[in-house]
Amino acid sequence: MLIQSLHRLLPPLLCLFALVGSGCGYRMGSRAVPGLPRAIRSIAVPTFQNDTFRFKIEQTLTAAVIRELLTRTSYRVQSQEEGSDALLKGVVTAIYSSPIVFDPNSGRTTEVLITVSMRVTLEDAASHQVLYEANDLVYREPYQVSTDPATYFGEDQLAIERLSRRVAASLVSTLIGNF
Repeated sequence: MLIQSLHRLLPPLLCLFALVGSGCGYRMGSRAVPGLPRAIRSIAVPTFQNDTFRFKIEQTLTAAVIRELLTRTSYRVQSQEEGSDALLKGVVTAIYSSPIVFDPNSGRTTEVLITVSMRVTLEDAASHQVLYEANDLVYREPYQVSTDPATYFGEDQLAIERLSRRVAASLVSTLIGNF
């Protein structure tokens, strides 16, 4: 009996270990010029571009980045490029979700991994010189799915909000660290 249970659990566990082992979290492939020019006092962060079909993900990500810049830096942050010293642009290039854990009794998904890919560029507003560029940022966030239809609550939006805060923290840390 125990061996049969283990055989049913083995495929979902192998999938989970494969996903975890493949680098849950984020990776950054970027190019940065050390030293932000002293003349930069304000950064424009217009709403990121959304190249996906996910509704309003660009707004959630942009708001999180602005909040993080305001709380962790002394730069004046604005949405309009006009009057700013630097421009932080982002593009959400992909978003997808994958089931990673299944209920062994029913076969239903109990945990999903949401993955967001994006590009980010920070450039000098006057000269358009690229100060920072990352073309392949990938962030992942797991979330639970209720197996009981009576208590079902869509957790995907909360996962996107958590992921957005992690994106913002990572991006601002990278910008602060490189400058």
